[in-house]
Amino acid sequence: MGIAIDFGTSNTVIARWNRVTQQPETLSLPGITWKTAQNPPLIPSLVYVEEASQGKVVVGQTVRDRGLDLATDQRFFRNFKRGIGSPIQGFMPELDGQTVRFEQVGQWFLTAVIQQLKAIDPEVTQSLTFTVPVDSFETYRLWLGQVCQSLQVEQVRMLDEPTAAALGYGLGDRETLLVIDFGGGTLDLSLVRLDSNTQTGKPLGFILKWGQKNFAEQSGQQPKTARVLAKAGQNLGGSDLDNWLVDHFVKTQGLVASPITARLAERLKIQLSLQTQAQEVYFNDETFDSYELQLTRDELEGILKQHQFFDRLDECMTQVLQQARRQGLEAGDIDAVLLVGGTAQIPAVQNWVRNYFESSKIRCEKPFEAIAQGALQLSQGVELKDFLYHSYGVRYWDRRNNCHNWHPIIKAGQAYPMLDSVELMLGASLDNQPSIELIIGELGSESEQTEVYFDGDRLITRRIGSSQTPVQPLNDRDGARSIAQLDPPGNPGSDRIKVQFRVDAQRFLRITVDDLLALRTLVDDQAVVQLS
Repeated sequence: MGIAIDFGTSNTVIARWNRVTQQPETLSLPGITWKTAQNPPLIPSLVYVEEASQGKVVVGQTVRDRGLDLATDQRFFRNFKRGIGSPIQGFMPELDGQTVRFEQVGQWFLTAVIQQLKAIDPEVTQSLTFTVPVDSFETYRLWLGQVCQSLQVEQVRMLDEPTAAALGYGLGDRETLLVIDFGGGTLDLSLVRLDSNTQTGKPLGFILKWGQKNFAEQSGQQPKTARVLAKAGQNLGGSDLDNWLVDHFVKTQGLVASPITARLAERLKIQLSLQTQAQEVYFNDETFDSYELQLTRDELEGILKQHQFFDRLDECMTQVLQQARRQGLEAGDIDAVLLVGGTAQIPAVQNWVRNYFESSKIRCEKPFEAIAQGALQLSQGVELKDFLYHSYGVRYWDRRNNCHNWHPIIKAGQAYPMLDSVELMLGASLDNQPSIELIIGELGSESEQTEVYFDGDRLITRRIGSSQTPVQPLNDRDGARSIAQLDPPGNPGSDRIKVQFRVDAQRFLRITVDDLLALRTLVDDQAVVQLS
């Protein structure tokens, strides 16, 4: 049975392939899922830590049912996905004698969810597919893999969220799709081309048994191919809007920022997706505090403009369309625009999309389920052709600026597997040098960095102005930097080793190292790290 998990900033969705109906279905887990008439089963991405040292936590809807999200309490966590893998983490609370990191909170949450899944099907850990933000650094994917390893998941697939959404909408008659995935924590845009040699429109089958070929391969059907043409993303989502609304009411009504006001602000935002004005009233029968908040769509749009919200959306759209033009595609060549995520349901966001595309091309009827259900397609005979979202480089000493800098070796946009390798010549920098070290880094886009931290019980993301490219070193640790042991030792003045880099079909960066003096191969096509 295939299981796909869309771990979201605000909500998490779990889908599985129904072998009887041959269709995806969204799962409801007892106690931690909430469902309304308007929405499918969703698991609120909430955690309350009862005992940190023992990993005893409450997750999902249970947190709300017990009112654990309404008090100002450092044991309550929401929006924690945004901090996982973040290179800049500010103040984090200390619970039961230990400092809690975003990665630990995320692991507690996913562990509790997967344990619930095991109660439904003990074999669930044989195969899981996770969706990941398009702008995630390798540290996030590595963390997710480590969580699955700790839970003894046998096979883990990862697919970026916008591509999964394109597959989830099942538009077999359209080829070039733009997915705008706007959830609680991230904005991801992905231009995807779906190609298929079968015109049946039927599912391509499921994995019959672990380790065997899937049904599509056995039956001779040609699998559907999803090829990613362009990507862009920002650390911007619905939780930012909630914070802006709270700040608005603090300023205009003198309210105190608290979990209660945040909850009310979120409800107002959701109401305004369905109506032009909204009101929320709350009375605390213990403290006798009362709240009455009102907001209109026009006021909400004004708040968004104050925070350069639409300017940031334009930045992402411009990046995607520029990448598309480099491949000969214009906006008019896009067959459909798919909106997914709760924030994409805001009328002002949909109006913004209409500034770029005709209304007839815009689809928004599966905002919550498309990603998880689309991710199931990886186990149903769908192949994915993708490219590297970030550049990768090696660190060197910049004598002009007297500091370390990074030299790109593999550019963003490189398709994989690579047909040709990239070569780099290196020499010794000291007399009788016994080895050569090389630090490989993942180079982010040249944009502002984001700091993630807690202000009381409120998660804050702050954009930090910087002209430098953010870098995540991949092997900067003891025992991992050395790529060549030199025998005889090296000396400055000439190239000593040749390093060849390539990316295989599984996205692993592999290196081959040849000793030019000793005329032997020191490292032969060794996997270094799996890339984003």
